[in-house]
Amino acid sequence: MKLFRSFRQNLIKEGNLKKYLLYAVGEILLVMIGISLAFQVSNWDDNRIKKKAEIRFYENIKVQIIDDKELIEGQKRYNNFFMSQFKYANEIIETNDRSKIDTLGLIVRNLSNYSDFDKEGNIYETMVNSGQIKLLQNHEIVNGIRELEELYHYMNRMENIHYDAMMNHVIMAVTHVLKFSTGEIKKPDEVFTYKFQNNVIVLMQVMREKNEIYSKALNEIERVTKLIDEELGIHP
Repeated sequence: MKLFRSFRQNLIKEGNLKKYLLYAVGEILLVMIGISLAFQVSNWDDNRIKKKAEIRFYENIKVQIIDDKELIEGQKRYNNFFMSQFKYANEIIETNDRSKIDTLGLIVRNLSNYSDFDKEGNIYETMVNSGQIKLLQNHEIVNGIRELEELYHYMNRMENIHYDAMMNHVIMAVTHVLKFSTGEIKKPDEVFTYKFQNNVIVLMQVMREKNEIYSKALNEIERVTKLIDEELGIHP
């Protein structure tokens, strides 16, 4: 800076206005370039920090939805296991096959079993409320998380419907025809009726819809996981 000041003073003493003006313009340009570089470095540093935060957020999202995937897969297997039993019970009742009444009794005792994911997705809501959603540049991932939360809410509604149907209708129909400790049907004539069969069919319908939602959620988790892996540079 002393060198520049000395050079400027010499130009003033010489009275060389043209050289002085050229020098002044050059000095202004140097200052502007310096400021511009400083801003660029600052922006680069800010972008680097934001990118690191974005990557950490993607990593956290992936961990959460992979955990959800394992839970949903377990509930789907549980749901399908009992749905296949209930389907068989419906066939026994439909054909009035009383030779299989012992098997039917054991299945009827299981009508109180139901899958329950029981988890509210709140990743997207948390991102919005905290303002962290602004960090995420991949809108396809953001939309995927929102879609997942909607599926979770749908899943919970169907599980509540299943529980209500089981508690308010099925249990009442089962308790006075079945001995729970042994699975023995005490009133077969009431079990082999369309009224009792309707309870089984209603449960199966709810369970089929639950299975569809489980599958949709698992597919969406798979899709979002692949998108996150692409952002993280992970290749299969």
